Amino acid sequence: QVQLVESGGGLVQAGGSLRLSCAASGTISRINYMSWYRQTPGKQRELVARMTVDGVSINYADSVKGRFTNSGDSAKNTVYLQMNSLKPEATAVYYCNALRKFWANYWGQGTQVTVSS
Repeated sequence: QVQLVESGGGLVQAGGSLRLSCAASGTISRINYMSWYRQTPGKQRELVARMTVDGVSINYADSVKGRFTNSGDSAKNTVYLQMNSLKPEATAVYYCNALRKFWANYWGQGTQVTVSS
């Protein structure tokens, strides 16, 4: 089992920045990808950024490219999502995800991000 705990959400004005953190614990040695998703009411959860656990490969949704940065600190078993130049449409609940290919998919509890115009 893997446990994920997100933090860092909050209220920010458009153009501002936030950094989300996701602390992982448990059997994390076999995790292949760490990702961030977001969801708004009535919509499907969408992928924001995905990173291989070695940090070599990172992919972003087109809507956040150049403004969001996904990174990790292996010593702390923590991944981060730095979000800059935030827009009101970024308002959502953000979820951390850990994927072990062909085996299991783990989710955090989510953290609310609200961007005011």
